[in-house]
Amino acid sequence: MTTETKRLIRVRTEKGASFKRDGFGKKRQLSDSWRKPRGQHNKQREQKKAKGAQPTPGYGSPVAVRGMHPSGFFEVMVFSESDLESLDAKTQAIRISAGVGGRKRKALQEKAAEKGFKILNARVIKAPVKKEKPAEEEKDVAKDKKETKESKKEATAKKSAAKTEVTKKKGAEEKKPVKPASAKSKPAAKETSKNEEKAEKPKAKESAKAPAKKAAPVKSEKAAGAEKSKAETAKAKKKPSSEVKKND
Repeated sequence: MTTETKRLIRVRTEKGASFKRDGFGKKRQLSDSWRKPRGQHNKQREQKKAKGAQPTPGYGSPVAVRGMHPSGFFEVMVFSESDLESLDAKTQAIRISAGVGGRKRKALQEKAAEKGFKILNARVIKAPVKKEKPAEEEKDVAKDKKETKESKKEATAKKSAAKTEVTKKKGAEEKKPVKPASAKSKPAAKETSKNEEKAEKPKAKESAKAPAKKAAPVKSEKAAGAEKSKAETAKAKKKPSSEVKKND
């Protein structure tokens, strides 16, 4: 970029004016974008000084620098690699369209750099790189996993052992022998002996109340022999009915 173009760009920036529409500060729906005033009694149309300037001849930038980028190049929009063929790298700079994808953009930027074009919206495109873990790191990861598993197993074993100890202690407490009664519990022993005596006394009374069985009279030998003879005679007298029928 020559010194003359630099000077003209500086003049353009110093000379530049911002034109705003009338009443943009009174209503929210109005923006500051320029609109020509057309009202019959509009003060801005009548060029009242307090109402702001209008775009009139004299505010324009120098013709040699008009539409030029501050870098000193004329800007051109580019969509593909074929658009670079008709451009001049000495006076023109390219701006890649936002609709161009990453893979296509990367190739377009590389080709433009080879031809010496200035890229106004260049991007750094990083290709996805898959990092391969070395074998040592994989071994370390496997060791860590094993250690964590072992530590978990040890923790579970400790918990189970603690539970079994607690259950054993509870069982031992339940199975503890009852302590012998102290001196205070002697009256209870006396009461048990009294109860036993009371239970024995009714039994003795019942035996006393029961009438004594009469002793069977002792028969003499003569009386026994007489009874036997009587029984034999009675049997002889009685004859079965079957024998009587046969004799008849």
